[in-house]
Amino acid sequence: MTNATESTHHVLQQLALLLEARKQAEASSSYVASLHQKGLNKILEKVGEEAVETILAARDVEGGADVQTVISETADLWFHTMVMLSHLGLSHELVLEELRKRFNMSGLAEKASRTAK
Repeated sequence: MTNATESTHHVLQQLALLLEARKQAEASSSYVASLHQKGLNKILEKVGEEAVETILAARDVEGGADVQTVISETADLWFHTMVMLSHLGLSHELVLEELRKRFNMSGLAEKASRTAK
């Protein structure tokens, strides 16, 4: 792995560890714990909200708005997606592995393989 890849991996690993630790915290002291306590539907609602906000921010950037908003919204989306994975007992490593598998496949072929299932 390159230093940039190792650094990115390290950030995701740190976040995953933090989310797991906060999963068991008191809901009154941790946003992550409060999401887990509210359950999967609340977490999915947050993922959906952040996805919409990311889409809107990206559209605004194309219209000339500051790029920092789309960066911040994307970070929120990734964060809440990581919370979702944590809630389901899944690792971000599984997602990274799926992405790695797709490196040697065209996007069109990968999409066709999903629709054939």
